Amino acid sequence: MRVVVHTDGSSRGNPGPGGYGAVLSCTDASGVTHERELSAGYRRTTNNRMELMGVIAALEALTRPCEVEVHSDSQYVVNAFNKRWVDGWQARGWKTAAKKPVANPDLWKRLLAAKASHDVSFVWVKGHAGEEGNERCDDLATSAADDPERWLEDEGFEG
Repeated sequence: MRVVVHTDGSSRGNPGPGGYGAVLSCTDASGVTHERELSAGYRRTTNNRMELMGVIAALEALTRPCEVEVHSDSQYVVNAFNKRWVDGWQARGWKTAAKKPVANPDLWKRLLAAKASHDVSFVWVKGHAGEEGNERCDDLATSAADDPERWLEDEGFEG
């Protein structure tokens, strides 16, 4: 099954309240398109953590191995895979090329686990440029970030 995923993350302040949004879309064998929207907000987090959580939530929502095309406006996320930064981080024990600790290792490890059973590709899209999937995810992410009633605790955030 082929799934197209759009994701976005938001933080009101960095750190501050944040949220993510993800839209999953697939077409079944009879030609019917199915969509699912996911979002959550957090009391205190960062934009990069929410960008990662959008992708994680989408991949964790899949119940069987899929071919997944992730669209994100986060160069942080897209380049980590397309430029193979994450491979280097792992090889160096979650250290950057400058031998400093990688930011958000808890979420990178969770993303790698969520990605493991799928064939995932990453596509960068320009944010706030009218791309429909990105705009919808931005709405989901900012709505979640702005709603204290929905806030969760970002357990891995140490800021």
